[in-house]
Amino acid sequence: MSHTDTADIGTAAPRVDFRHAPIRKFWFDDEATPARTLDEERRHRQERLAGAFRLFARYGFDQGLAGHITARDPEWPDHFWVNPLGLHFARIKVSDLLLVNRHGEIVVGAGPVNQAAFAIHAAIHEARPDVVAAAHTHSLYGKAWSTLGRTLDPLTQDACAFYEDHALFDDFRGVVLDTDEGARIANALGQRKAVILKNHGILTAGPTVEAAAWWYIALDNACHTQLLAQAAGQPQPIPHEVAALTHTQVGRPGGAAYAFESLYAGLVEREPELLD
Repeated sequence: MSHTDTADIGTAAPRVDFRHAPIRKFWFDDEATPARTLDEERRHRQERLAGAFRLFARYGFDQGLAGHITARDPEWPDHFWVNPLGLHFARIKVSDLLLVNRHGEIVVGAGPVNQAAFAIHAAIHEARPDVVAAAHTHSLYGKAWSTLGRTLDPLTQDACAFYEDHALFDDFRGVVLDTDEGARIANALGQRKAVILKNHGILTAGPTVEAAAWWYIALDNACHTQLLAQAAGQPQPIPHEVAALTHTQVGRPGGAAYAFESLYAGLVEREPELLD
């Protein structure tokens, strides 16, 4: 070994510890909503709403002209933002969204607005001041499950997000075109996060756009899962005590928001025009 080699060994830099102080932070922890101005909160809801429509298109929740997601306006709580009828979910941008008042009149945007969207969502937003967003489309597995006229069983950990937290609306009378019908749906929903509309489809509601949208994706998946399980044999549900505990772990809006944001971030990176 040369003199130079020996000198290099003797002057080697000490190893740096790259760790920071230990912290405890789990994915399902609920966090306080960041402080935002009214304009900032409105923009946040609009961006997530436009993103939710595009995500729904990716999941195939874009059957014909059916389907709508709404977001309550933070400044005018009896107004909500919604998609215009006839514009495909995959093309929706922030600037396309309509602001509709409690009378079904468009106060921002050109429209038209889906009459069923107004009839259902206006009633839900009125009955549930805690609901910021509600989602309903004619998704394949949600529709298929709705024909059975029953709620879901707690067959999996994921399905427990809806355990004793979703209802059945079993009084289908055709296309929902008036707020009286919407009020009956809102009454069936009660204080829960979701309702199965018999012979129609599924609907979710939440304290954020992120939660309502993710819960819709998760509910359709739960419908799909139970349909497959029942077709294969006799499913074995999770016992009540365990299902109830699991619901408190996986059914919270904080976890739903994290799940949504993980999809939304990649969507914006690929399709930044949705923010226009």
